[in-house]
Amino acid sequence: MAEDDFRRWERELDPGAPEKAPGGRGLVVAAAATAAGCALLIALGDVRLGAVGLGLSSVILLLWRIGF
Repeated sequence: MAEDDFRRWERELDPGAPEKAPGGRGLVVAAAATAAGCALLIALGDVRLGAVGLGLSSVILLLWRIGF
């Protein structure tokens, strides 16, 4: 969920507040696990399911990254 404007405004007034990257490490772990699982499916011979999984997971990860 998107951050509200008041917290953004507070952070601008407090220069000592650390910047926090939303979903940095978790996003990378989820993307790597999904890609490995779909690559395993493709290697086992289920190419269609692996390709659909990669496509669907890329859309989900894109929406997660933009905060939707």
